Amino acid sequence: MVVSEDLTVVVDRLRWDRRRSPYVGRREYSRDARELLDRCARLIDAGQAVDAVPVLRKAVDRMTAGLRYLDDSSGVIGDDLRAVMALYARACAVAPPPARSLAGWLVRLAYDGPGWPDIVLADFAPALGERGLGEIGRLAEQRGAGADPEADWSTWVATRLLREQLAEVSGDVGWYVDVLAEDLRRPDRYLKIVAVLRDTGRAREALDWARLGLAEHGTRPSAGALQDAYVELLLRFDEGAAAVAERQAEFERGPTPDAFRALVQTGARAGRSGLADWAVDILRARAARQPAAAANLVRVLLAEGRPAEAWEVGSAHVDALTPSLLTELLEVRRAEGHPGDVIGHYERLVEIHLHADPNDKHRYQKAQALLPALQTAYEQHGDPDGFIGYLRGLRADNRRRPAFLRLLDAAGF
Repeated sequence: MVVSEDLTVVVDRLRWDRRRSPYVGRREYSRDARELLDRCARLIDAGQAVDAVPVLRKAVDRMTAGLRYLDDSSGVIGDDLRAVMALYARACAVAPPPARSLAGWLVRLAYDGPGWPDIVLADFAPALGERGLGEIGRLAEQRGAGADPEADWSTWVATRLLREQLAEVSGDVGWYVDVLAEDLRRPDRYLKIVAVLRDTGRAREALDWARLGLAEHGTRPSAGALQDAYVELLLRFDEGAAAVAERQAEFERGPTPDAFRALVQTGARAGRSGLADWAVDILRARAARQPAAAANLVRVLLAEGRPAEAWEVGSAHVDALTPSLLTELLEVRRAEGHPGDVIGHYERLVEIHLHADPNDKHRYQKAQALLPALQTAYEQHGDPDGFIGYLRGLRADNRRRPAFLRLLDAAGF
């Protein structure tokens, strides 16, 4: 059994003195938070949630305050706080505190807190009940009355988030959609509307909202999930031609490998063939105007199992390829039986890594890692002595890089 005095000691360790260095003691702080989580979880499982509720609430308050002053660039303590908040909600569901008290605490955290932890009303709804949820609505209306996003952003955001969640947990789809529709400045807002309508049997309305959202935000990079939802709905209603047209428009805006895969997959589901060739033609035209686009063309051709075409494009636009993409292309070309074509490119890649940014601590390892493939290419080309000569020259040229030479020694080169 967990002794309450022990819990008090643990939660007291979560008090962070603002005079402390923000970088010292973070690991121990996280360890204490996880110890508290474990002990309180065992309390709840043992039917003693009533003892865990006040301890967890105090832990949330102390960690929320502590994160103002300690460094959490790793995000570990933030994750711990989210876990404590979730466990507090679980404990409240089993042993509810007074609904109005809990509602007031959540509202104060939303409006007066630093912005963390996230408040998930759905987790607290069982403990709040209608009375508590109603109290949150009343307080949010009171605190957010007349809030201007330009003059008081934090109050406006807190009010919006609470109102949205209240509408969501109510189960009133119309209310939820209306609240979401009050702010449609981002595609994710439309996506929420689409999702709730689709999931409640109102797919045709969801399709209309998705279309509206894409008309407003379709060219933004963050609209990808909304576009995926739109295409799925089009396919559901047997509008395959429209789904393919949407994917084609997306590909023309940004002919990336991801857009290519989405296009081909949508085409397959819609019974449309020839889209891969259409996309390759688009990429070829783009690469002719903008050599940097050759990298995406190479990726697509490799994915399509067209290595000869990928080599033709890649070898003509080597400077447009990243080292990792060029390495992949060389491996494919060598495996296809053309070792002589890749030797010079491997040697160039070794030099690129050796002369990379000194802040790249792995640059020597990356260079050394290419040598087995280069040696194999020389051997397959019938010139094993050529690699011996290359290696001798490599060592001579890098005699002032003892760390690199030690790597070569360790690898048997």
